[in-house]
Amino acid sequence: MTALANIFLRDMRLSVRLGGGALIGVLFFLIVVTLMPFAIGPDLALLARIGPAILWLGALLASLLALDRLIAADYEDGSLDLILMARVPLELSLASKALAHWLTTGLPLVIAAPLLGLLLNLDPTATGAVALTLLAGTPALTFIGLIGASLTVALRRGGLLIAVLVLPLAVPVLIFGVAASNAAIVGPVPFGTPFTILCALTLMSAVVGPFAAAAALRHGLE
Repeated sequence: MTALANIFLRDMRLSVRLGGGALIGVLFFLIVVTLMPFAIGPDLALLARIGPAILWLGALLASLLALDRLIAADYEDGSLDLILMARVPLELSLASKALAHWLTTGLPLVIAAPLLGLLLNLDPTATGAVALTLLAGTPALTFIGLIGASLTVALRRGGLLIAVLVLPLAVPVLIFGVAASNAAIVGPVPFGTPFTILCALTLMSAVVGPFAAAAALRHGLE
């Protein structure tokens, strides 16, 4: 447990330092949300109607920013070899890295979402619903991104390839995240139905992601 805790603390420091951490993600989130009203126009009713989708899309894109450094930093400085040879199972080490990444990049997006919802004319109920769905769904984006980062760790300029690999897998999370947000605002589908599916997707990603990422690393670094 001590070794795993040390890995987690190191991953937290790396996640904050590499790629600007939470600040870059939140700033990118702000840019995406700010540009949308200029593109759509001054129709406040339309902004309120599509606001949850805009927030979810912005959070998805912002979460991709630091994925290329999620494992590449350990690969470049040789730490990945030590992680592979450590007594701690590789799957647990990768799960720790994903959790550290979400705490430093995903959680700030969840915190910023209610404030950015004001720019989209969302009422408190809508912003609360979006923040809750982001809290439940963004960990899935991180664990899915973990798989993409493992597949491209040994490739140069793998950042774009990660986006190509991750975005199709993240579409179900995006769909049910927006559906749950809309259900809480306008219905007619009960909020619990899409939200439960969203939570199930996150749970499945948290279980499958580290094992798939570990298998990809072992195969790619042979």
